[in-house]
Formats: sequence, structure tokens, C-alpha cells
Amino acid sequence: MAVSPRAFPPRKRRPSAGAFISPKLSDLNLVQSLLSLSEEISSLKPLHCPLKRNFLSTINKSKLLTILFEELLRNPASNFFSPSTLLCFEEMYIVLQRIKTLIEDCSNGSKMWLLMQIQPLANTFHELTLELSTLLDIFPVKEVDLSQDVEELVVLLRKHCTKSKLLVDTGDDFLRREVLAMLDRIKKEIVPDHIRLKQIFETLVLRDNSRCREEIESLQEEIQNQIDEKSKLDIVSLIGLVRYAKCVLFESSTAQKSDHRRGKSTSDITIPADFRCPISLELMRDPVVVASGQTYDRESINQWIESGHNTCPKTGQILAHTNLIPNRALRNLIAMWCREQRIPFETAGSNDKVNGVKATKAAFEATKMTVSFLVNKISASQSMEAANGVIYELRALAKTDSDSRACIAETGAIPILVRYLGSDVGSEHPSLQVNAVTTILNLSILEANKTRIMETDGALNGVIEVLRSGATWEAKGNAAAAIFSFSGVLAYRKKLGKKTRVIKGLMDLVKDGPTNSKRDALLAILNLAGDKETVGRLLEGGVIEMVSGVIDELQEEVVTILEAVVRRGGLVAVAAAYNAIKKLGVILREGSDNARESAAATLVTICRKGGSEVVAELAAVPGIERIIWEMMGTGTVRARRKAATLLRILRRWAAGLDSTDVVDGSSMMTTTTTVSTSRIVLPA
Repeated sequence: MAVSPRAFPPRKRRPSAGAFISPKLSDLNLVQSLLSLSEEISSLKPLHCPLKRNFLSTINKSKLLTILFEELLRNPASNFFSPSTLLCFEEMYIVLQRIKTLIEDCSNGSKMWLLMQIQPLANTFHELTLELSTLLDIFPVKEVDLSQDVEELVVLLRKHCTKSKLLVDTGDDFLRREVLAMLDRIKKEIVPDHIRLKQIFETLVLRDNSRCREEIESLQEEIQNQIDEKSKLDIVSLIGLVRYAKCVLFESSTAQKSDHRRGKSTSDITIPADFRCPISLELMRDPVVVASGQTYDRESINQWIESGHNTCPKTGQILAHTNLIPNRALRNLIAMWCREQRIPFETAGSNDKVNGVKATKAAFEATKMTVSFLVNKISASQSMEAANGVIYELRALAKTDSDSRACIAETGAIPILVRYLGSDVGSEHPSLQVNAVTTILNLSILEANKTRIMETDGALNGVIEVLRSGATWEAKGNAAAAIFSFSGVLAYRKKLGKKTRVIKGLMDLVKDGPTNSKRDALLAILNLAGDKETVGRLLEGGVIEMVSGVIDELQEEVVTILEAVVRRGGLVAVAAAYNAIKKLGVILREGSDNARESAAATLVTICRKGGSEVVAELAAVPGIERIIWEMMGTGTVRARRKAATLLRILRRWAAGLDSTDVVDGSSMMTTTTTVSTSRIVLPA
């Protein structure tokens, strides 16, 4: 699989000291670069806490260096420098680069993690000061002909750097030890003192819900910078503490900042075809390879095999064994792409992990405390506005990791959420309805929660009501996504497929909704189509005509549904798909690789079951043979096989032979349908 270089995210780990190089510039250009660099450092704003004194001391030294470089540029006698002076300047440039990078990293990163790292960071500041001191010692002051004032300034700066001592603020260290003690008490299930907790967050300038949210994002990014597991575990504990503080100290906010740091959902962007599971069409979280060599998401292929199938869904080949081999290379590419797109990525094997790191005892207990606080708060809420803010926090928490999802469900939040799914709530408080149904959707990601939700009185009916009459498209789309999630369990798929309101609601959403909502509904329909009885109800509801109407907008999803319905729906499905043949022919020519593959497979099934009238309709597509020939040369392995089968069907039809008795290279099985007993009444 070819991957564009742009698919790889920017480097997360900070550069080492050896990564910096000096510019190869002429004398004055080098001094000009030093001046620009020192001015940039001088303009940086110091943090309020921690390491404030380290910041100020380093920035002040940079301001003095700025005066030196300005003097060198003003002095015409300094047009040429000795090799030793130039070498000194080059080394000074590297040191200033490192200082600038250090200050920027500290300023832009997590304040909590900065507090935990005050000792090593203070060491780094001190080491850079000593390196600067060494360079000033060897700097030839007399050689460059400085004014007396500037020369005295250089001597003064040299003394300051030489006498510099390791500086760790006692207030910073006390604050660090307080945070560690608070985490230790949380491990022992002792609720933190809210007054002291607020004082700590005030000191770190984490004074509202929004800043705490940004701090959590910074900590999550910081995990990517770390190599050793202990540091990662420490950060996970801090994330738990900040989440708890955000909920208990500050008013909940349902408005998200429009910020480049905000994460996205997979419905906001186009997922590369190679990253989608061929069964669910969703982003693969745990890609695995089956015996046929095809890759699927572990959850989807497990459901396929557990449903009694012994064939590969894409190729139709009988599987020699049912062993699933992890596709680690593809999983790493998907994880990197998700990080670049700021999409949360949680693999099936990381149910108890945060950003791929196992949750700590402190983080788990902080999560339990947070959930307990929120559920108690919503139970006591006197207004819809207050309830909306709390449910938004539950929604965000349920999106983070499986521990949070389990805690929320176990604390009894699901029956409370059901209260806010009704149309009466949606008409008066549409955002509350959206938050409630989205929280249920996020909770259902955890397998055990699917059962909890389906067995909660009124939960399924509430989700269906939002699907049918939700106040916003977002609410309807998330209700459809919840139906998709529930239908991942075979027993619930059959139960949902028997409900006319579910099928009607999904079809209406596909017809009238925006693209993202249409996609959610189509994925739910595709899952439901895995049950043969449900396919009959889908056909009665006009699923083929409905999806054909949006085939240009969502090719891959629609063609995959057509393939599933035609394969399981018998002659009725073939008759219904007759009018879609020409559109499928267009997809063979213009569609994506996955869409072309599914279109070819659908046409093979239609032509085999439909007889000569159907084949004649396909033959009438302009240039169909040339399109099939091209597909045989450039399509996927399965697409080439299906294309070869289509070509044989067309040629047998042209020769007046029965086209239903053609060997399909993908399954190597012969279909022996008798035309006289399989007559189809085709639409006029």
C-alpha cells in the first residue's frame, strides 16, 4: 500500500541537543542571525508558574546579548572576524537555538507536567547558562573593537553566567509535592480537598473549564513525547486529576472553542479507503489478516465468523483456518494518521488504556470520583440548563476511554440519560437531546454497555424516537450511529431488524439528512443487512430504490449495501436492483477501488440470478467490455476476478448461452440456477 509522505504526522518527540546545527553564513549574516535569534528569545513571555525565575533569568541574559550583536552590526570594523571568533558565534547560535526551543516547549506544553519536571528542567536551564558562560569566556572582546559600555556589559554578563547556580524555586517544589500527595490520596480513594485543589489550579493559571480542557489535550500530547513507561503512567494520573478538577471546580460548558487543537470525529473527514474495514466501512481500530490474505477490523470479522460463516467476506473463498493475524504495520499507519487528524485512536486491545497507556490506580479512582460527582449533580439538577452542562461533561468523559465508559454505566447514568431523549426535551432544549443521545452512543462503544443500554427500560425506544423525530440532524445522525453500534451484537441485530420504526427512520435519514448523517444511517443499514430476515423487510421498505438515490454522494457505502442485499435478498432483490444496473456500470468506470469491487460483485450476482434480460441491460451500458477489461488489469484481486466473471457472462449471453452457469474465479463454485424456474418480472 502506497502512503503519501503527507500521511505521516509531524514529529512529536522533541529534538535532542545534537539535533541543532549552526548556519553556514558569512560574517555579518551570522551576526544578523544571532541578533534575530536573541530578539526572539527576548520577546518571549515568561510563565507565571512554575520555573518563572529560570525563565526571567534566561530571557534577561538574551536581552544583554542583543545589545552586543547590535553593536557588532553597527561597527564597520567588525566586517571580518577571525576563525576562532566565527566558531564562537556558531556555537553561540546553537546554544541560543536550544534556549529558544526549551522556553517555547515549556510555554506551550502542559503546566502540570512542567511542575512535575521542575528539577530536570532547572538542570537544563543551568547547563545552558554554563555553556553560554564558556562561550563568553573565550569570546575575544578586544578583537572585535567594542565600545566601552558594551565591553563592560559583556564582562558583567560573563560574571553572571559564571556565578549562576542551579535554581529550583521552593514554592514550585512545594506545589509539586502537594500535587503528588493529592494523587497518592486519590489512590487510597480519599476525595481531594476542593479548596486546596482550586488553589493549586489557580496558581497554575488553570482557572476555567476551557483551560482545563486545553491542559488535558496538552497532557495527552505529552504522552507521545515520552519514551519511558513511568513518565507515561505519571501523565495518565495527572490527566485523571485534571478531569476531576475540571468537573468539580468549574461550571460545565456545552460550547466548544473553535480551536485547531480540538479533536475531530471520523465523520468530519474522509477516511482513506485502505483504513476502512470492508465489512463495516468504519475506520479499523484493530486490523487483522484472515487466511485469504484480506484485512478486516477484528471486531467485524469476529462477528462474521461467529455468525457461522466460513468464507472470506470480500473474496468468497473458503477460509483454510479462522486464525486472525494482527496487521501491525497497517495499525501503526492508522494510528499515525489519526494523530495527525486529531482523531482519538483506541484499539480493541486497549480497553483499559489512555492514549495507549494502561490506566493507573490514581487515574482510575479519579475517574470514579469524577463520574460519581457528575451523576449526583445531574440527579440534583433543578434546571434543564444545568443538566445540559453535566451531560455534556459525561459525553466528553465517555469518549475518552473504556474505564470511563464502564464507570458511567455502573454508576447508573443510563436511566438518567433516557429522560432527556424525548421529543419534548428536543423541542425546548435541542442541545440537551444531542448530548444525551451522543453520551449513549459513546457508552455503547464498550461491549458490556451495549447490553446495559438494551436492557434499560426505555433506552432503545428513546434512541429510536430521536432517530425518527430528533430536533437536529446531529441528534438523528448520532441515534443512527447508536443503532449501528447496538447491531454489532447478533441478537440485537435481529431485534432491531424486526422494528419497522428503525428501518423507516434510517431510510428517512438517508433520503433527507446531510452527508454525515446519511453515512451513519447507511452504516447501520449495512449492519442490519447481515440478517437475512431483515433484508426482506429492507426490500419491502424500498431500500434499493432509496440507496440508489444517493449513490453519487456516497458510492462505497451504497454499493456495499447493494452487494449485501442482492446476495441475501433473492429474486426480489434482483428485480429491485434492475434499475440500478446502469449506475453500477458507471461506478465500474469511475468509482474508487473498493466501490468498483463491490459494484462488480453485485453485478455478478444480479446477472446470475436475473437471466438474459438483466445481462442485456448491462450489455447496453456504453463501453462496458472496455471498462471490464480495464478493471481486469487495474482493479483489486477480487475486483479482477469478478470482472473476469462478468466478461464471461456477457460473452455467453452474446453467444445465446445460459449466463447463469458461469464459474466465478473468486469462489471457484458453479451456480446451477435453471432459467425456466427462475423467471423474474423486471420493471417496465
